[in-house]
Amino acid sequence: MRVIKKIFSYLLLLIPVFFAGNTSLTAQTGGTRTYRFLDLPYSSREAALGGKVASMPAEDLNFGLSNPALLGENTNNTLVLNYVNYFSDINFGSVGYAFKTPLPGYFSAGLRYINYGSFVAADETGQITGRFGAAEYVFQASYARTFDSLFTVGVTLKPLLSVLERYQSFGVAMDVGASWHNRDNLFTASVLLRNIGFQIDPYVQGHHEPIPFEIMAGLSQKLAHAPFRFIFTFQQLQKPDLLYPYPEDPENPVTTPGNGTPEYTGFGRFTENAFRHTLLGIEFLPLKSFTFSLGYNYQRRKEMQVPARIGMVGFSWGFELRLTRFSISYGRATYHLAGGSNHFSVSLNMGNLFPGKKS
Repeated sequence: MRVIKKIFSYLLLLIPVFFAGNTSLTAQTGGTRTYRFLDLPYSSREAALGGKVASMPAEDLNFGLSNPALLGENTNNTLVLNYVNYFSDINFGSVGYAFKTPLPGYFSAGLRYINYGSFVAADETGQITGRFGAAEYVFQASYARTFDSLFTVGVTLKPLLSVLERYQSFGVAMDVGASWHNRDNLFTASVLLRNIGFQIDPYVQGHHEPIPFEIMAGLSQKLAHAPFRFIFTFQQLQKPDLLYPYPEDPENPVTTPGNGTPEYTGFGRFTENAFRHTLLGIEFLPLKSFTFSLGYNYQRRKEMQVPARIGMVGFSWGFELRLTRFSISYGRATYHLAGGSNHFSVSLNMGNLFPGKKS
């Protein structure tokens, strides 16, 4: 088992390096997908660790809602509530519950939403005609099955609904994940295929848009004799090149704005892509009831920074306080000098709240 674990972990570590070196595919660009709210971190702990987490022990239902392979016995009979105070009037949140049935395996169900606030409506002459809103929703149902107490496979079905003023769209997506848990060595490795799906009913008839499909992988390792856990998440593995093209020089895939000279070439381009694919997280666990999390998202830092004053863009942090019947957590992510996002999460152990309730 130890040999298998090492092989699996080495392969996962090589994934971003392989994709970073292969730059023949289309670069990652914004505005090319619909239902982008699917990429948002809904739980405070996930936001605190860089915005995405693919691999963790199966003990927090919020991670199980993001990767169904992270559902387990410790997430059973748990209810989670999440709320995020985002930018401007935007807010989003989620609710999820995990349960067991007479069937083997673990189940969960949840709802995620985003509300973009209220907007002023006007005609082509600028005459105010009223106000309108915009919101999007994803309903999800997950199932996971563990084999040999080490390997877990999970799948999530996600119907999608988007209502933007008078335009509506309906779609469907699916997540498929697999995790390897070595509890003796406090190690977890996971692979996740997110948002496999399509628009069923587009906003404009005959104009179907792709949804944000993503391949992720991750490793988490807790130290046996020190209160630390290290988390590595590898994002956007289906997109080897995450650098943006500039229109000043279409002959060069990436150029410095205005002068048409390459910004990243050769080994520099290779390492830049490797860093942009990798999210780093660390958790400090001095007590069983308290966790402090710190994350770093290099891609966010590079894309959202103001060169004259970079500040803490790309960094995130948070904490969790676990009590007998429930836990509360907070996460803060810095996106730009203009501000950051505040994430609040509550997890309720329904078995402890209602001792007579059978799981």
